[in-house]
Formats: sequence, structure tokens, C-alpha cells
Amino acid sequence: MLTERATGNKRKQGRKKERKKERRETHGNFQAVIKSLRDTVDVIEHEVGKRLFNRALQWHEGDDLPEDKDLLSASDRIMLRRRLFAMKRNNLPPIVTHNMLNDSEDPVLNQIRRVQLFNHPSDRVKIVFHPEFLNSANPVLSLDYDDFVRGTHMGVFSSYYEPWGYTPAECTVMGVPSITTNLSGFGCYMEELIENASDYGIYIVDRRMKGIDDSVNQLTNFMYDFASKSKRQRINQRNRTERLSDLLDWKRMGLEYVKARQLALRRAYPSSFDDVLDEDGIFDTMEPKLTRPLSVPGSPRRSGVMTPGDFASLQEGREGLSTEDYIAWKLP
Repeated sequence: MLTERATGNKRKQGRKKERKKERRETHGNFQAVIKSLRDTVDVIEHEVGKRLFNRALQWHEGDDLPEDKDLLSASDRIMLRRRLFAMKRNNLPPIVTHNMLNDSEDPVLNQIRRVQLFNHPSDRVKIVFHPEFLNSANPVLSLDYDDFVRGTHMGVFSSYYEPWGYTPAECTVMGVPSITTNLSGFGCYMEELIENASDYGIYIVDRRMKGIDDSVNQLTNFMYDFASKSKRQRINQRNRTERLSDLLDWKRMGLEYVKARQLALRRAYPSSFDDVLDEDGIFDTMEPKLTRPLSVPGSPRRSGVMTPGDFASLQEGREGLSTEDYIAWKLP
């Protein structure tokens, strides 16, 4: 009985190793195909540039401009068609950009498998899991972190607990709206300083007083409302978000760290301090909250001049778009 069980376990392990090997080979072949496509496109691009330059040198007044059929030769088309056919695949696109060591034990991949998001055409959410720090030297995604963040529409960081949370703060400094929670230090900090944080692109999910289902629904509503905004509304909201960067300046945040350190020392070693300090008064700065913006221009205002952002805001208000970004102005 034990021998049969051991044999069965060995077979399972063998099949598991074979599947991992197949996945590695498939991923390696795909990377090779991508490299071939990149090399072919570079060659065609160089040749097209040479032909365009030569045609421009031979151009005379009255001649027609070069057309694409004159720049792309038959051999170029054949090479490109071969690379495109080589990219055809019958399986689904991968959800991860790298070969993961012990991918069966990775918590992110296991969660993706649990909810069955495999980048199927019918999936309403597509996933690209990039388990590596971003930098411009990366051959897969050659972007620095700052450039990547600025290129996104929104950052979603719905942590159940996070002492501070630098990722939503980095989004704020770069003018990118973000979703955080009131169980993170950043969310609590913004909630104390801003009367209605969502007007400034900081959406705070209540995970302290609400159940998991209500929190998920609130997160869904935040994302849906953001996706429903017009381009002008998103631009104006990004401008407001970036204006909050002064709240995260180190000249301000450094003082908060000093206060937190003093409070921690006094609680840990009360006998080392002679004076009696009211702990409640350490962080009570009594600063007025940022109020709801009535109308913020899409670009910096010059005295006496209405910018395109101002005009667009008033126009959308006139059309009755009473959103959390704009108050519907009653124009005649």
C-alpha cells in the first residue's frame, strides 16, 4: 500500500515537473518570437528611412509625395508577414511576464487562478502581472517607475492595513488619482486634511466600519464613477491631485515623523522624561481642512483671462454635469 502511494506521488511530481518545463519552453519560444519581430521591424524601419531619404533628395517641384507602396518593398512585406504568422497562438496570452520560481506557491498567481482571470476574451478584466521592479533597462517593460505611474489613469491600493503607504502618495505627487483605505496611514492623513478627498482625486474606501461586501461595493462605485468621467474632468482632477503634493513635502512630513518618534519614546521610556506631556495635543495641529473646490481651472489662471480649462468647466456645468468634480453652474 505504501509502495503504491509513493509511486503515485512520484508520478504526480513527474507530471508537475513536465508541465513546468513546458511552460518555460513556451515562454522562452514566445520571447524568441518577440525578439525576431523586433529585429525585423528595426530592419524594415531602417530600409524605409533610406528609401524615404533618397526619394526626398530626388524630389522636384510638382512631383507627388512618396506613398507607402513605394517605401515598403515586396521583400519587406514577406518578412513582416512571416513574423506575424509566427506570433499566431492557439492558447491564451500569459498573465505573468516572467518565469516564476515555484509559481504554484505564489500568492498572487494563486489568487488569480482562484478567481479564474486568465485573459480570456470574455474576461472583463485583463491582467499583466510584472513581478519585478520597474527600470528603463528592463527588456520586458523598459520604463522607469515615475514614467509608468504618470502613464496610468488611477492607482488602486485597497490595503486592509498599511502603516503609511508610499504608493498612493507617489501617485498624488505625480498627479494621478488613487484609491486607498481608512486603514492605511495615507488614507487617514488625507481624511484629516481634506473635507471631501474624492474631489481632489483621493478616494478612501471605508474598511474600518463597513463589512467586506460593503467595502467592495464602495470600491466598485469609485472605479465606475472615475471611468464615467469625461477627458476634461479627468484632466482637471489630475491638476487638483497634483496640487496636494505640498501636503506630502518632506518639510511637512518630517515634523510628523519627529512627533511620532517623540510619542513612541515617551510611551516606551516614560521615566526618562521629566515633564508631563499631553499626548492628545502632540498631533492636534488644528489646521483647517481643504474644502470642496467650487471651480478649479484646468490650467493655471492668469489675472483677468479665462483659460480653456475654465471654459470647459463652465460649459460642462451648463450641460448639467453635476459631478463631484464640478458644481452645475446656472448660466443664463
